[in-house]
Amino acid sequence: MPEQLVHTPIFDVESFDAETPAGVRTYYRLRAPDWANIAAITADGHVVLIRQHRWGTDEETLEVPGGMVDPGESGEEAAVRELREETGYGGGRVVPLGWVHPNPAIQDNRCFLFAMVDASLDSHQDLDEGESIAVELVTKAQVESLVTEGTISHALAVVTLQRLLARWSDVR
Repeated sequence: MPEQLVHTPIFDVESFDAETPAGVRTYYRLRAPDWANIAAITADGHVVLIRQHRWGTDEETLEVPGGMVDPGESGEEAAVRELREETGYGGGRVVPLGWVHPNPAIQDNRCFLFAMVDASLDSHQDLDEGESIAVELVTKAQVESLVTEGTISHALAVVTLQRLLARWSDVR
Protein backbone atom coordinates (compact mmCIF):
# COMPACT_ATOMS: atom_id res chain seq x y z
CA MET A 1 0.00 0.00 0.00
CA PRO A 2 1.55 3.33 -1.07
CA GLU A 3 2.24 5.90 1.63
CA GLN A 4 1.71 9.55 0.74
CA LEU A 5 4.81 11.51 1.80
CA VAL A 6 4.05 14.94 0.31
CA HIS A 7 0.89 16.57 -1.04
CA THR A 8 1.02 19.70 -3.24
CA PRO A 9 -1.51 21.37 -5.56
CA ILE A 10 0.24 19.90 -8.62
CA PHE A 11 1.62 16.52 -7.52
CA ASP A 12 1.90 14.07 -4.64
CA VAL A 13 4.95 12.05 -3.62
CA GLU A 14 4.42 8.53 -2.38
CA SER A 15 6.57 5.58 -1.41
CA PHE A 16 5.80 1.90 -1.74
CA ASP A 17 7.58 -1.42 -1.38
CA ALA A 18 7.81 -3.77 -4.36
CA GLU A 19 9.16 -7.29 -4.75
CA THR A 20 12.06 -7.37 -7.21
CA PRO A 21 14.47 -10.14 -8.24
CA ALA A 22 16.89 -8.63 -5.67
CA GLY A 23 14.27 -8.65 -2.90
CA VAL A 24 11.91 -6.03 -1.57
CA ARG A 25 12.85 -2.44 -2.46
CA THR A 26 11.29 0.90 -1.63
CA TYR A 27 10.30 3.04 -4.60
CA TYR A 28 9.12 6.63 -4.84
CA ARG A 29 6.56 7.93 -7.29
CA LEU A 30 5.19 11.33 -8.27
CA ARG A 31 1.43 11.18 -8.72
CA ALA A 32 0.31 13.94 -11.03
CA PRO A 33 -2.70 14.70 -13.19
CA ASP A 34 -2.38 14.10 -16.90
CA TRP A 35 -1.06 16.97 -18.99
CA ALA A 36 -1.81 18.21 -22.50
CA ASN A 37 0.36 20.07 -25.05
CA ILE A 38 -0.74 21.70 -28.28
CA ALA A 39 1.20 23.00 -31.27
CA ALA A 40 -1.00 25.47 -33.13
CA ILE A 41 -0.46 26.42 -36.77
CA THR A 42 -1.92 29.66 -38.12
CA ALA A 43 -3.55 29.92 -41.55
CA ASP A 44 -0.33 31.43 -42.92
CA GLY A 45 1.74 28.48 -41.63
CA HIS A 46 3.30 29.93 -38.48
CA VAL A 47 3.59 27.85 -35.31
CA VAL A 48 2.43 29.47 -32.08
CA LEU A 49 5.08 29.14 -29.36
CA ILE A 50 5.31 30.62 -25.89
CA ARG A 51 8.23 31.99 -23.91
CA GLN A 52 8.04 31.80 -20.12
CA HIS A 53 10.15 31.42 -17.02
CA ARG A 54 10.29 27.89 -15.61
CA TRP A 55 11.14 27.76 -11.92
CA GLY A 56 12.39 24.15 -11.93
CA THR A 57 15.40 25.21 -13.99
CA ASP A 58 15.10 28.92 -13.09
CA GLU A 59 15.40 29.73 -16.80
CA GLU A 60 13.30 31.12 -19.59
CA THR A 61 12.05 28.48 -22.03
CA LEU A 62 10.55 28.46 -25.49
CA GLU A 63 7.87 25.79 -25.80
CA VAL A 64 4.35 24.93 -26.89
CA PRO A 65 1.29 25.84 -24.82
CA GLY A 66 0.14 23.20 -22.40
CA GLY A 67 -0.77 22.33 -18.85
CA MET A 68 -2.70 20.08 -16.53
CA VAL A 69 -5.86 18.24 -17.51
CA ASP A 70 -8.52 19.33 -15.03
CA PRO A 71 -10.89 16.78 -13.44
CA GLY A 72 -13.67 15.85 -15.86
CA GLU A 73 -11.79 17.34 -18.82
CA SER A 74 -10.44 15.42 -21.81
CA GLY A 75 -6.88 15.88 -22.99
CA GLU A 76 -8.16 17.69 -26.08
CA GLU A 77 -10.34 20.05 -24.03
CA ALA A 78 -7.38 20.84 -21.77
CA ALA A 79 -5.08 21.48 -24.73
CA VAL A 80 -7.54 23.85 -26.41
CA ARG A 81 -8.20 25.64 -23.09
CA GLU A 82 -4.47 26.04 -22.38
CA LEU A 83 -3.84 27.36 -25.90
CA ARG A 84 -6.55 29.99 -25.49
CA GLU A 85 -5.49 30.96 -21.95
CA GLU A 86 -1.78 31.18 -22.72
CA THR A 87 -1.93 32.72 -26.20
CA GLY A 88 -5.42 33.91 -27.12
CA TYR A 89 -5.36 31.57 -30.14
CA GLY A 90 -8.08 29.04 -30.95
CA GLY A 91 -10.81 28.23 -33.42
CA GLY A 92 -8.91 25.75 -35.55
CA ARG A 93 -9.24 22.06 -36.29
CA VAL A 94 -7.66 19.85 -33.59
CA VAL A 95 -5.54 16.87 -34.65
CA PRO A 96 -4.46 14.28 -32.03
CA LEU A 97 -0.74 13.44 -32.07
CA GLY A 98 -0.86 10.65 -29.46
CA TRP A 99 0.50 10.70 -25.94
CA VAL A 100 3.69 9.99 -24.00
CA HIS A 101 4.68 9.12 -20.45
CA PRO A 102 6.65 12.20 -19.25
CA ASN A 103 8.96 10.12 -17.02
CA PRO A 104 7.73 6.56 -16.29
CA ALA A 105 10.66 5.92 -13.94
CA ILE A 106 9.08 8.14 -11.29
CA GLN A 107 5.74 9.46 -12.62
CA ASP A 108 2.40 7.83 -13.33
CA ASN A 109 0.80 10.43 -15.62
CA ARG A 110 0.53 10.93 -19.38
CA CYS A 111 0.93 13.95 -21.63
CA PHE A 112 -1.54 14.14 -24.50
CA LEU A 113 -0.23 15.81 -27.66
CA PHE A 114 -2.26 17.79 -30.19
CA ALA A 115 -1.94 20.09 -33.16
CA MET A 116 -4.41 22.80 -34.09
CA VAL A 117 -4.62 23.74 -37.76
CA ASP A 118 -5.75 27.19 -38.90
CA ALA A 119 -5.62 28.66 -35.41
CA SER A 120 -6.47 32.34 -35.19
CA LEU A 121 -5.99 35.01 -32.58
CA ASP A 122 -9.55 35.43 -31.33
CA SER A 123 -9.20 36.46 -27.68
CA HIS A 124 -6.77 37.84 -25.13
CA GLN A 125 -4.47 35.84 -22.90
CA ASP A 126 -6.12 34.73 -19.66
CA LEU A 127 -3.07 33.81 -17.60
CA ASP A 128 -3.02 32.13 -14.21
CA GLU A 129 -1.76 34.14 -11.27
CA GLY A 130 2.03 34.29 -11.45
CA GLU A 131 2.21 33.44 -15.17
CA SER A 132 4.00 35.77 -17.57
CA ILE A 133 3.94 34.41 -21.11
CA ALA A 134 5.11 35.99 -24.37
CA VAL A 135 3.69 34.60 -27.61
CA GLU A 136 6.06 34.02 -30.55
CA LEU A 137 5.11 32.99 -34.09
CA VAL A 138 7.74 31.02 -35.98
CA THR A 139 7.95 29.30 -39.35
CA LYS A 140 8.18 25.57 -39.86
CA ALA A 141 11.86 25.96 -40.80
CA GLN A 142 12.48 27.88 -37.59
CA VAL A 143 10.76 25.16 -35.53
CA GLU A 144 12.98 22.53 -37.16
CA SER A 145 16.07 24.58 -36.31
CA LEU A 146 14.97 25.41 -32.76
CA VAL A 147 14.34 21.73 -32.01
CA THR A 148 17.48 20.43 -33.75
CA GLU A 149 19.78 23.02 -32.15
CA GLY A 150 18.34 22.43 -28.68
CA THR A 151 16.96 25.95 -28.23
CA ILE A 152 13.66 24.29 -27.39
CA SER A 153 14.76 22.03 -24.54
CA HIS A 154 11.50 21.19 -22.78
CA ALA A 155 11.23 17.47 -23.57
CA LEU A 156 7.45 17.45 -23.86
CA ALA A 157 7.52 20.45 -26.20
CA VAL A 158 10.21 18.74 -28.29
CA VAL A 159 8.19 15.55 -28.72
CA THR A 160 5.03 17.54 -29.53
CA LEU A 161 6.87 19.52 -32.20
CA GLN A 162 8.64 16.44 -33.59
CA ARG A 163 5.30 14.68 -33.98
CA LEU A 164 3.86 17.77 -35.63
CA LEU A 165 6.80 18.05 -38.04
CA ALA A 166 6.58 14.34 -38.90
CA ARG A 167 2.91 14.78 -39.86
CA TRP A 168 3.10 18.34 -41.21
CA SER A 169 1.75 17.56 -44.68
CA ASP A 170 -1.01 15.30 -43.24
CA VAL A 171 -2.32 17.82 -40.74
CA ARG A 172 -2.14 20.83 -43.07
